[in-house]
Order: sequence, then C-alpha cells, then structure tokens
Amino acid sequence: MLLNKKIIFVFFSNSKFFYLHLDYQIKFFQRALGFLKEIGITVVETKKVKGLMPGITIDKGIILLDRVALLYPGDLLHKGRHLAIIPVAERKWLNNSLISERENAPEEEMMAIAWSYAVWLHLKIEPEFVFHEQGYKGGAQSILDNFKEGRYFGVPMLVYHNLCNAPEKGGYPVMKKWCL
Repeated sequence: MLLNKKIIFVFFSNSKFFYLHLDYQIKFFQRALGFLKEIGITVVETKKVKGLMPGITIDKGIILLDRVALLYPGDLLHKGRHLAIIPVAERKWLNNSLISERENAPEEEMMAIAWSYAVWLHLKIEPEFVFHEQGYKGGAQSILDNFKEGRYFGVPMLVYHNLCNAPEKGGYPVMKKWCL
C-alpha cells in the first residue's frame, strides 16, 4: 500500500487493521538493534541466512541477520531474547536447534516472552513490532492482552535470576538488568 509515497505495513489484529509506516519500522528496528548491541548481544549482518525464521538465525551465540530476507523486523528481538536469558558462558555454543533442546527450554521460553514484553515497554515501540500475528505460534495477541492486564507468566523466573523484582514489589516490567 502506498500513502504519501511511503510504504505502509499492515498488520491484522483481532480483525482490525494496524498500520505501521516504514519509517516507524526502520526506527523501531534501529532501536532494537542498538539495544541488543548495548546489552552485549552480537548481531552480524550477512546474506542468505537459513533458519526457522526468514532472514534471521542464531549460530554459536551470535544473531545472523539478512535484512533483505527478514520478514518481520521484530524477530530481531525474538532472537535476542533467547540469548539474553541464557548465561553468557553458555551462549557461545548455541544455535536455533540447541535452544529448544536445553534442559530448561520450556522455562526459558516463558522467561524470554516476559523479557520481550519488558523490552517492548522499555524501547517504547509498538507492540505489534514484537508481538506480530505470525509470531508465537499464532498466540501473540493473547499473550499481549494477558500481559497488558498484568497476567504474566515467566516473570517468577526473571525474578529468580535477579533480572527484575516481582511486580507486586514495584518491579516487573521494569528490569534491573537485561542479560544473565
């Protein structure tokens, strides 16, 4: 769709249109990229990245990114969250398939989703950038709705790892630190 000679991305959320200017997509993407670098997560731009998500994968603890092939810019934070909640010493061996094979993979997945919500608020970006309709196995809107209402999951593990304080103690979604 073109409007004022600027490309608009259209997201469908609960049968409503959500328009996000390309300008905002670029701005949010740059903000996310800068944030990941700031917290110590390495992103390397390359070509012909193969992974579960088009244009992005994790290899040896590094996010490999092909901007041209990337379908959803918010997937950059999706990959970053997996690395952020895993101790630095363990990241260097990680790739996409090893993340799901880790002993605590289900707990880490829930922590990572809670981390994503906190990052979205911290970076002041549109929720659909991170929680897009094609993400989270079609459950993005449900996750977002529940978190907005304070019905969190994964937060007790973030508290346990001292990434934040409990919500009832004035903590989450404000984080003390972003990485283990």
